[in-house]
Amino acid sequence: MTTKTTPAKSGMTKPALLALLAVAVILGAYVVYRLDTAPRTDDAYAYAPTINVAPEVSGYIVDLPVRDNQTVKKGDVLFMIDPGPHRETLVKAKAGIAVLDAEIRQASKLVTAQTFSADAAKEALEQAEVAVRQARSSYERLAPLKAQGYASAERVDQARSALNAAIAQRNAAMAQAAGAEAAISSVDALVARRNVALADIALAEINLEHTIVRAPCDGIIASLRTSAGAFVAAGRPVFTLINTEEWYVVANFRETELHAIAAGRPATVYLLADSSRRFSATVDSVGFGVLPDDGGVVIEGLPIVKRSINWVRVVQRFPVKFLVRDPDPALFRVGASAVAILQDSD
Repeated sequence: MTTKTTPAKSGMTKPALLALLAVAVILGAYVVYRLDTAPRTDDAYAYAPTINVAPEVSGYIVDLPVRDNQTVKKGDVLFMIDPGPHRETLVKAKAGIAVLDAEIRQASKLVTAQTFSADAAKEALEQAEVAVRQARSSYERLAPLKAQGYASAERVDQARSALNAAIAQRNAAMAQAAGAEAAISSVDALVARRNVALADIALAEINLEHTIVRAPCDGIIASLRTSAGAFVAAGRPVFTLINTEEWYVVANFRETELHAIAAGRPATVYLLADSSRRFSATVDSVGFGVLPDDGGVVIEGLPIVKRSINWVRVVQRFPVKFLVRDPDPALFRVGASAVAILQDSD
């Protein structure tokens, strides 16, 4: 008689299942804790400040040694504007100052004489004022006596004539003094004109210097759409310079994660172009406003961040700016996709 044997049921025992469940719960709690205390996001991109390169003087470009997407160093010549008109302005300004210097030298030769004349005229005016006062006093004393018969008409007429003569002499002295003062003040006017001419020369020299436009920082040329021979206006951008001296990663975090993010907190960032390269970074700033996309008040200038939709509620995201330490200039590009991971602050 043959006896059949039943194979033992395969599977995990109840204690093993409970242990596995406990491990899963612990791992889940740890993941939730890490996401809450050290959030991360792949909604991020590389960013660098940009400079609109614009000349400070107008003119035609005579030299454009750079090309689009070229790397430049601080101080490199970006382009040169025709210096001819600005050099001519400087020459005219210097010629004007030379003419004024000649006039001032000529006028200065007369200053001593004019000063002496002014002093003499002032003294003569003072004497004339004294003579007028004396003549008026004499006339005013004699005039009433004529009516009473104590002074003759001839004597009164002489007093009146003396008063008129004194007044005329005083007026002449006043005119002489005014003329002398005006002659001296003309030199002051020439000196003032010379100061204005010196300012014109300084401005012309600055404008001539500004015909050479140099890179204000290390960077990369972008959006170059012109060439030598084109006319450029002062203050109008010619192209863009990406400032590569500092690189940032701008990452959009959910508003529920912002409580764990503060300026100075360390982080790790990497670019999707090479996810094996990790870069240290620190939180530079946390955004305090975004442009609402569901109505409401619109504030110009705020960043636009589209909301991520989940099954419960739309959660807004705010940009967090990270300063990257020791970025690879060959890898970082403005707008490149990135990932930002917050690290423990301790």
